[in-house]
Amino acid sequence: MKHSDQQRVQKIYEKAVELNEYIVRHQVKKEDLLTEKPLQWLVTTPLYNIGENVYHLSNEYKSAHNEVQWAMIAGLRHRLVHDYDGTNWNIIADVVLEELPVLIEQLKKMVGNK
Repeated sequence: MKHSDQQRVQKIYEKAVELNEYIVRHQVKKEDLLTEKPLQWLVTTPLYNIGENVYHLSNEYKSAHNEVQWAMIAGLRHRLVHDYDGTNWNIIADVVLEELPVLIEQLKKMVGNK
């Protein structure tokens, strides 16, 4: 089933919010993400999903919303999937703890949640 850009953005937003809520609710710290394998597995699944949906957004949509680092998001998914053993968890921790909330704010406008 082919999804529209708007459907994909909604999915990206939902996964980002779910992951961020977990991180906040469980007071996850950078050290936790660097050392706890189950937590690493937990965060990678939503990141895969987000990246896969970003990858399938149309170029027109991405160009119209170029404030979002679409290529970096899709690239992160690619690195996680194809080079999992080489994952730099410092980068993933920074993405999850610092950049994810920014992405959520950017996506809110796109999905109509002001």
